[in-house]
Amino acid sequence: MDDKAKILLVDDREENLIALEAILSSLDQDLVRARSGEDALKALLTDEYAVILLDVVMPGMDGFETARDIKRRKKTRDLPIIFLTAVNSDPDYAFRGYAAGAVDFISKPFDPWVLRAKVSVFVELHNKNKQLRDQTTLLRDQAALLREQSTLLRSRPAEETPDQVTEQLTAVERQAELVGKHVPREARSEFEELTRRLTDLRETLNGEAPSPR
Repeated sequence: MDDKAKILLVDDREENLIALEAILSSLDQDLVRARSGEDALKALLTDEYAVILLDVVMPGMDGFETARDIKRRKKTRDLPIIFLTAVNSDPDYAFRGYAAGAVDFISKPFDPWVLRAKVSVFVELHNKNKQLRDQTTLLRDQAALLREQSTLLRSRPAEETPDQVTEQLTAVERQAELVGKHVPREARSEFEELTRRLTDLRETLNGEAPSPR
């Protein structure tokens, strides 16, 4: 399984794409090219990206229009966008870029160290969020399995509860404790419901009636 993050490079000029690839190659991530705003939007339909490096001045759909379309889509509205533009560009570009949803604005020619540092931050954030989503999904699946098992055990005395079920529940509770330290605000209510279910399972396995909610 490939754990590399995808970085979308959007520029209509071949030499600019080559320069970006040379600068970012040391990050050892999956660098994907797009030669226009239209190509960038198509790429976003099929794959998940950590960050987009987006040129402002392009024929047809420019960077601002591309960014607005990206932010209008539910799937990509939180995707970080770094705008790239010439150093002598219109001073109003920065304002328009941030208004269009950019998280940063870098002028060409840019410092390779600065660009790599900025991109690496978003790659790390992307990987941590992905790991959290995977952990939450696994935790949800384990809790569902335990809930099914506990249903079969409700009518049995506590002393007859299989040790393996109790051990499995303990493992899930420990994982929930670790994941809970990093759950984003938007997923907090779902996670709290999950921990309530784990508590109910623990009480059931201990021969107690689940606490009223």
